[in-house]
Amino acid sequence: MGKKRQRATYVSKGIVGSSAKSRLRHFDEGYESQRIMNQLKAHMAGKRVMLTIANPNTNETNKPFIRVPSTEVWKGSRR
Repeated sequence: MGKKRQRATYVSKGIVGSSAKSRLRHFDEGYESQRIMNQLKAHMAGKRVMLTIANPNTNETNKPFIRVPSTEVWKGSRR
């Protein structure tokens, strides 16, 4: 049998499969507004919802966004 050829670098094959569909979903029109409405409905139903907000601590440059519970951001009534 012959020896396998050694490659100097790895070449990506690109986006394939279901991951491509999930990435394209974010570009659908109205995706972000529908997501916020679903989060608000879940919050009002008393469920534990996590929101992504800009990091108030500007010294943490490696974390531009953080996840916080919706009860900290939305002070509205819950069941």
